[in-house]
Amino acid sequence: MQQSKTDQHQLSSRASTTGRKQRAGTAFTGGYGTKTGSSDLLFLEGQLPTEDGTVPSAQSAAEQMQHALSNLETALEEQGRTLDDVLKVTVYLTDLEQYDAVNDVYREAFGEQLPARSVVGVSELLGGASVQLDAVAAIE
Repeated sequence: MQQSKTDQHQLSSRASTTGRKQRAGTAFTGGYGTKTGSSDLLFLEGQLPTEDGTVPSAQSAAEQMQHALSNLETALEEQGRTLDDVLKVTVYLTDLEQYDAVNDVYREAFGEQLPARSVVGVSELLGGASVQLDAVAAIE
């Protein structure tokens, strides 16, 4: 079944705007999207707990979560948004035994209006991080 030109245009206009970004200290270059077409959603991917381009691997998962959330907050501010605009967060965690400590930091950052969240256990993250965040925020 062939798609009409209108359908094809709608699909292509919803594709993420891609960019290439070097993450200092992780020796990784990847493509990261930030906005889906004319959508009113902002996608912030790969928020690592970096300080001056490196991941402070000696810090606990809770401390790294604080840094990742701070980096997320900075990325949101660059787009004229705040943590109040966040609708969904995905937390990647290398040690699920640290869930409660990371959860406490998450609750403190977002307060009473917690966005939807998924926590995914992973074996490894870039730069030796214990935590990484992806977030979806409302633009309007």
